[in-house]
Amino acid sequence: MNRWIWSSGKVIVAMSIVGSSVVAGKLVVQSFPIFLANELRFLVAAIILIPLWIKIEGFSTLNRKELVAIFLQALLGVFLFNLLMLHGLSKTTAMEAGIITGTLPVCTAFLSYFILKEKLTRNVGISILLAVVGAIFMNIANYSATNHYSTSLLGNLFIIGAVFCESLFIIIGKLISYRMSALTVSTMVSLFGVILFFPFAVAESRYFEFKEISVAEWGLVLYFGIVVTVIAFLLMQQGLAVISASWQVYLLAYCQLVV
Repeated sequence: MNRWIWSSGKVIVAMSIVGSSVVAGKLVVQSFPIFLANELRFLVAAIILIPLWIKIEGFSTLNRKELVAIFLQALLGVFLFNLLMLHGLSKTTAMEAGIITGTLPVCTAFLSYFILKEKLTRNVGISILLAVVGAIFMNIANYSATNHYSTSLLGNLFIIGAVFCESLFIIIGKLISYRMSALTVSTMVSLFGVILFFPFAVAESRYFEFKEISVAEWGLVLYFGIVVTVIAFLLMQQGLAVISASWQVYLLAYCQLVV
C-alpha cells in the first residue's frame, strides 16, 4: 500500500512539472528556435543521465523490440510532442494551451481502452464528451474575441496533436515499465531525443545569435533539461511501473486542477 501511495505521488509530481513546462515553453520559444531549444534540452538531460546510468546499471542490454518501443516513445513523447507543443504555443495563448492539455486524462483513457483493453467507464465517457464540447466552445469564444482566429485555431490543433502524442507516450511507458528500469528508459529516450533533433538544430544554429541570450533564458533551457526531462521522466517511469493506467487517468485529472 505504501509503495502504491508513493508511486502515485511520483506521478502527481511528474505531471505537475510537465504542467509548468507549458508556461516555460511559451517563454523559451520567444528566445530560441524550436529545434535548437529541444536539442539543448535533451543534450543537458543526456549529459546528466548517461553517466548516472552507466554508474548504477552499467550498459543494459536491450533487445530489438525494447529498442523499438523506446524509440517510438521518444518519437511520440519527445520529438513530435515538443515540436507540436512549441509550434502551438507560438500561435496560441498559454491559457488556451493549458485548457487543451487539460484533456490529457480523458485522451489517455480513450486510447487505453483500445490499446491496453482497459474498461471505459461511463464517467470517463462523459469526460471525453465534455472535453470535446469544451474545446469547441473555446474556439467559438476565441473567434468572437479576436481577428486572429485562424492562427489561434492552428495553434490549438498543434496542441491537440501534442496531447495525443503525450497520451501514447504514457501508454507505451506503461507497456515497457515492467521490463526496463526508469533510469534506462529515461536515458535512452533522452539520447534518442538528441539524435532526432540534431540535424534540424544544427541548421537553426547557423543563423542564431547565442551571444544575445540572457542568463535567465539559459536558465529556462536548464530547467527544461534537468527538471522537466530528467526529474519528471524518472518519476513518471517509476510511478508507471506500479500503478494501473486507469488509476493514472484520475491522477492526471487531479494534476490538471492543481497545476
